[in-house]
Amino acid sequence: MDTDILIRLNEIKLQEYLEIRHAVKWKILSEAQASKALENSLYTVGAYDNDRLVGMGRIVGDGAVICYVQDLIVLPEYQNKGVGSLILNKLTEYVKDIGENGTEMMFCLMCAKGREHFYEKHGFIARPTDSLGPGMIQYLHV
Repeated sequence: MDTDILIRLNEIKLQEYLEIRHAVKWKILSEAQASKALENSLYTVGAYDNDRLVGMGRIVGDGAVICYVQDLIVLPEYQNKGVGSLILNKLTEYVKDIGENGTEMMFCLMCAKGREHFYEKHGFIARPTDSLGPGMIQYLHV
């Protein structure tokens, strides 16, 4: 890694979350949505260069049967420097640590188009397969 990145666990602040999402042109969230999303996360990983959040990821799910990687974001100028892998490895360690011995945990995500190779090199498989249907989504306007 080209820079000294400090990892902080479960410390991402609301404004940092909103700013990093904005920096990568993701959907705009209200402050209430973003706050609730952070509060309801099982685990968050923030990657900081000095005090600047340059990458992050969250785990959401039930913590017993299924966990999802959510909001894995790395600022463009920090991509391809190992920051995303560092975050994903921390998220993976967390899920392994909370799983019940002798069981299996479904560890899932929906990746941005074109990012499949990054996740495949970390052990994820693309759907559909012979036994798994495609992932699906629906946006509910409320």
